[in-house]
Amino acid sequence: MTEESGSKRHGLIIVNTGNGKGKTTAALGTVFRALGQGFKVAMVQFIKGGWRYGELNAAEKFPNFSLEPMGHGFLKLGDGEPAPEDCALAEKTWAECAARILSDEYDLIVCDEVNYALSYGLLPVSTVLDTLARKPQRLHVILTGRNAPGELIEAADLVTEMREIKHPYQQGIKAQRGIEF
Repeated sequence: MTEESGSKRHGLIIVNTGNGKGKTTAALGTVFRALGQGFKVAMVQFIKGGWRYGELNAAEKFPNFSLEPMGHGFLKLGDGEPAPEDCALAEKTWAECAARILSDEYDLIVCDEVNYALSYGLLPVSTVLDTLARKPQRLHVILTGRNAPGELIEAADLVTEMREIKHPYQQGIKAQRGIEF
């Protein structure tokens, strides 16, 4: 068990949510800080996947950092129920998160974009809360994505809401390499 400032580490549940840009970016800033302290870190991504982006290239440079994109890069959102294949993929991705959370092998785990899976009804909130209640005491967990459910916000130790004020897309500027991907 890691000792910090003379006391046992209290693993935090951190939620980055809101409509503004920067939820994953903030999580990656914490990842970078944790790696600098010698932590073993994993990030499992619910939506991202299917193409190569900057985070994947950077992650390869850190031996204590595992980045696992498990999504298709999009969701089939319609007026009715979520697509069964999206539900199955969200369940598979959460199973990977839960296995890592309960393994007691990591110091920090990021469940990137899990809030989307929760808010779109792809995954029950109770499933996530049950796993978080059983996490090792020392483990920090960050959960990102818009529309974090109230129950998750209540269970968290730290919640930050990103609020969009201005975005280049509003001026017709497309996503920029090194900034958005």
